[in-house]
Amino acid sequence: MFKKIISFPSKSKSIKLESISLYSVKYSLKPNSPTQKPLDIAPNSLTRSFSSSLIRNGFASLGRRFSSEAARESINYDVVIVGGGPAGLSAAIRLKQLCRENDVDLSVCVVEKGAEVGAHILSGNVFEPRALNELIPKWREEEAPISVGVSSDKFMLLTKKHAIPLPNPFDNKGNYVISLSQFVRWLGQKAEELGVEVYPGFAAKEVLFDENENVIGIATNDMGIGKDGSKKDNYQPGVELKGRVNLFAEGCRGSLSEKIIKNFDLRKKGQGQHQTYALGIKEVWEIDADKHKPGAVVHTLGWPLDHKTYGGSFLYHMQDRQVSIGLVCALNYHNPFFNPYEEFQNLKRHPAIRPLLENGTVLQYGARTLNEGGFQSIPYPVFPGGAIVGCSAGFLNVPKIKGTHTAMKSGMLAAESAFGVLHKGSNMKTYWESLKNSWLWEELHRARNYRPAFEYGLLPGMAISALEHYLLKGRAPYTLKHGKPDHEATHEASQYSPIEYPKPDGILSFDVPTSLYRSNTNHDHDQPAHLRLRDPKVPELVNLPKYAGPESRYCPARVYEYVSDDNGQLKLQINAQNCLHCKACDIKDPKQNIEWTVPEGGGGPGYSLM
Repeated sequence: MFKKIISFPSKSKSIKLESISLYSVKYSLKPNSPTQKPLDIAPNSLTRSFSSSLIRNGFASLGRRFSSEAARESINYDVVIVGGGPAGLSAAIRLKQLCRENDVDLSVCVVEKGAEVGAHILSGNVFEPRALNELIPKWREEEAPISVGVSSDKFMLLTKKHAIPLPNPFDNKGNYVISLSQFVRWLGQKAEELGVEVYPGFAAKEVLFDENENVIGIATNDMGIGKDGSKKDNYQPGVELKGRVNLFAEGCRGSLSEKIIKNFDLRKKGQGQHQTYALGIKEVWEIDADKHKPGAVVHTLGWPLDHKTYGGSFLYHMQDRQVSIGLVCALNYHNPFFNPYEEFQNLKRHPAIRPLLENGTVLQYGARTLNEGGFQSIPYPVFPGGAIVGCSAGFLNVPKIKGTHTAMKSGMLAAESAFGVLHKGSNMKTYWESLKNSWLWEELHRARNYRPAFEYGLLPGMAISALEHYLLKGRAPYTLKHGKPDHEATHEASQYSPIEYPKPDGILSFDVPTSLYRSNTNHDHDQPAHLRLRDPKVPELVNLPKYAGPESRYCPARVYEYVSDDNGQLKLQINAQNCLHCKACDIKDPKQNIEWTVPEGGGGPGYSLM
C-alpha cells in the first residue's frame, strides 16, 4: 500500500511519494521521472493477495482485530484517471504532451485495478490506428507491439454444417491484428516515460464528492479485510486520490462510471436511450505452422446462435502461430437456458473451424462484456468535476466491431478539455462539443442503425444493414431505437425447454474450471464478496422458479451455482473467486439484484495475450 502519503493543496505541481510497495515489490517513485519502469509480473504468478505477500516477507501468521476505523490519507493531483486501458492511458499521454508543448507542470495519476497494466484488458482485436497516428505519430519507431497487418478479410454465414461466403462489409485495409493487453502495456510505458504516475493493483471503490456534490476524486478500497468483515494484520485503509479534474475510464459497465451516470442523470442529458450490451468470450490458441496465416481475419454470423439472438464469431491470425477465436452474443437474448460459454464450445466444433484448431493448444481464455448501444446510448459525458471516457461512455462502433480507436480518441479529447480547464480556465463542457465535432461522432452517427436493426431477427437485420451500408451510408432520415434493456429481455423458463449441450472433449471444447485456469484469475478467498445481492431472497424466490436460475448459465466463469442445502433445498452459492470481471451478471440479472463491486486491487484475471 502507499507509504508515507502526504496531502498537498494542488497548485499544478506534482507531489512526491517517498516509497510505494506494490504487493511487497518496493518502488521509489518521483512524479515526471522518465526512468520509472512498469511493474514486471509474470502472467502466471498472480497469487498476489496480501496474505501471501506477508508470508513472503516473513510474517508467519495472520491475526485479526476489530479495531476502530483508521483515517484514510489522501493525495492531491491535478488530474486523476480511473482505469489503465486505451482511453485512460491515451488521456494521460495527451495531457503530458500538452504540458510539454506549453511548458506547464500538471500532476497526472492513473489508478488501475488489475495486478498490472493490461491484466484486465480483453478484445478481439483488429486495430484501427487512426487515433494512435494522432497521439503518437512515430509509434512504429517506438516499438509498439503492432506488426501483423490484415492480410485477408472474410465474412461468412454459418449454418450447422456449412460456411456460406457473404459480401464483406468490413474495410480492414491498413488495420492490424494485435493483442490489446500487450498494446495497453506499451501505452502504460509511454505514459510513465512522460511522467504519468501509474498505480496498478489499486481498485477505485468510491466516488468522492464535496459539499456541493462536485466530484473531487476517488477512494481505493481497504486492503486486508477478512470475509467476516474483520481487519487482518495486514489491514491497510484505502487512499483518497483527489483531482481537480477526474476522468473515469473503467471500460464497459464501469462500476463508478455507472453511479455517476445515474447520480447526474447523464443518460437523459445525452442521446437518451439505455445502453445495450454483449458478452464476448475468447481463447488464444497456438496452431500448426502450416495452418497459420498471419493477418488473416474471419467474421461470421449465424450458427451456433439462433436467428433471434444477435451476435457472431471472429477468428484472427496473430503472430507466432497464434490465433484468437471468440464468440460475441448480445445479452438481450430471450431463452433463459441459453449458455454463452457452451455456445462458444459449440462454435469450435464447426466443420469450417475445427480443422484449424485440431492439434493446437489453448494458451489463454477470457471473457468481457462490450457496449453495443452506439450513438443512441451515448450519455452526456461531463459532470461537475470531470468526465467519462472510452467504453465507460460507450463509444464502440458495432458494425466495425471496433472500439479501441474511438476510446482512445475520446480520452484524447477529454485530456485537451481538462488541460484547458487547468491551464486556461475553460470548462469541461468543451469535451462534449469536441466530441460532436470529431470524426468519432461522425463515425458513430453513420453506424447508428446497424445494431437496432437486428431487433427484428437475423435476416431482417442483415437486409436493413445492407441497405444502410451500400445505399444510405449513414444518411437515413431516421434513427432506430433499441428494444428492452437486456435484463428485461429474458423470458420465463416455462416457454422453453432446457438445452442439452455436448460434454467437453478436452481437445477442442473444455469445462469451465479448465478455462478458468487459463485465464490466470485469482482473488484472495478471505475477503468480503465483491458480488452482492441487493435482496438475498430473490434467487430462490424469483430467479430459480421463474427463470430456472439463469445466473448459473450467463456467467462464463461459474461464479453462480445452485446447490442443495441440508434440507435438500436449492440455494444460490456465489464463487466470487472465479470472477473474470466481465460484468455480465450486473447487466443480465432479470431483477437487477446483483451488484458488481471491486474486489481487492490486483485480483481478477491476468491476461497477457488478450
